[in-house]
Amino acid sequence: MDPITLLIVCPLVFLAGLVDSIAGGGGLISLPAYMIAGLPAHTALGTNKLSSAIGAAVATFRMARGGYIMVRLAIPAAIGALAGSAIGARLALLTPAGVFQVLLIVALPIVAFFVLRKRTLDVPADARISPRRQVAIVAAVSLIVGGYDGFYGPGTGTFMLIAFTALAKLPVKDASGEVRVANLASNIAALVTFLSSGVVWIGLGLTAAAFSILGNYIGSGLVMKDGAKIVRPIIVAVLVMLFVKVVWDLAA
Repeated sequence: MDPITLLIVCPLVFLAGLVDSIAGGGGLISLPAYMIAGLPAHTALGTNKLSSAIGAAVATFRMARGGYIMVRLAIPAAIGALAGSAIGARLALLTPAGVFQVLLIVALPIVAFFVLRKRTLDVPADARISPRRQVAIVAAVSLIVGGYDGFYGPGTGTFMLIAFTALAKLPVKDASGEVRVANLASNIAALVTFLSSGVVWIGLGLTAAAFSILGNYIGSGLVMKDGAKIVRPIIVAVLVMLFVKVVWDLAA
């Protein structure tokens, strides 16, 4: 690990943890950070899972202590995410490395489109669905998005947050707690798969994890204070910067 690699990866992983604990989407920052630092695509995916899984565990613990995780939804979210992510990670290992650069270009505008929609994160006070339907939606979303997370990852938390609020009618604070659980589960499943295949740079991942922990800890505290007001501007700002960076790289 040379100093340049650490200077590129660690600050961006901190920012990724901060954003991810608030509304998801931290992978849109951390995965490109590893790639910019020169890691091969599969190694970047595996190492990113190591640092993000450790950071996600801290954020999940803090959200649980704050009472923002509902067990009846957290369990199906975790089960769905574990299954989906394990499958997605296996598919990722079979995919050529060049495909992932293209996926980044596709993912950024899709995430931006959903986030910029006026009512994306706004749940009317009188919106209600049955508890059974809520559980089914959370499990299905976690399975599908968990598969994407295991395969690639950027925007996973954002997709889950949007789906949990729009489809399961969860308030932003409650949805953020369930997203934390599902995201942690998917990170663990993918990490185990990548570790077993030997594509994780453990030293760099553990170093970056310290910065991910700090970012997740600060961000989860901000969620508990007033998450709904700070979610949208942070995500939008990050997506705009990353999109400009990716387009610039392709044009160069």
